[in-house]
Amino acid sequence: MLLTIDIGNTNITLGIYRGQEAGPRWRLATDHRRMPDEYGLQFLGLLAHAGIVPGDLTGVCMASVVPPLTGRVAEACRRYLGHQPLVVEAGVRTGVRIRYEDPRAVGADRIVDAAAVRTLYGGPACVVDFGTATTFDAISAEGDYLGGAIAPGIGIASEALFMRAAKLPRVELKRPPSAIGRNTVHAMQSGLLFGYVGLVEGIVARFRRELGPEMKVIATGGLAEIIAQETDIIGIINPWLTLDGLAIIWALNRPAAEP
Repeated sequence: MLLTIDIGNTNITLGIYRGQEAGPRWRLATDHRRMPDEYGLQFLGLLAHAGIVPGDLTGVCMASVVPPLTGRVAEACRRYLGHQPLVVEAGVRTGVRIRYEDPRAVGADRIVDAAAVRTLYGGPACVVDFGTATTFDAISAEGDYLGGAIAPGIGIASEALFMRAAKLPRVELKRPPSAIGRNTVHAMQSGLLFGYVGLVEGIVARFRRELGPEMKVIATGGLAEIIAQETDIIGIINPWLTLDGLAIIWALNRPAAEP
């Protein structure tokens, strides 16, 4: 039984896998102030709620784009779960050839997503990840990671409006009654939701011109379903794509990763 952990700037997601079969999965808020003991106790509580004890685990596989938390979470896994996590970084087998100019500059989560797409769906493909940033990743027909595009995430855009415009409030990201907002909240919701739908459709169309008409579009991240409901350009929704990729990468590295 494998525990997968993806540390992002906004959320930490965790999931249990038995082989490639997914078990319970969780999404937590990223808190830069938490110490290893706090993370360890939180992980034990989640596992206990699912009827799992640390002794049931065969390993932990982790990706992180938050360097200050990588060591703390790894320490929590060692102390409380009894496993040194396999951290996806340079030298770890992923099955993905990276065609970026500087392979080390690509976020671990983006390579893990590419590994998942290569195995589960095949290329060519575009992965749209709705996280702190909205990222677009291009995977070739051969499963190579080619590069992508990075835009501010919806949460960042919403917070910027609130912080920089004195009369604009914080708003919940939800579908307004119509595209033409008849009050400030609905106008902001329209601009955020439909504006990002337009962003996604525009960039995906440009990727398709470069990768070919058969390109698949996979959406992931916590807001994937909200955006996908407003456009038919997204063919596959997998909010837990990164965790699936971590399970796949663990299988590739398991002989070296087993305690």
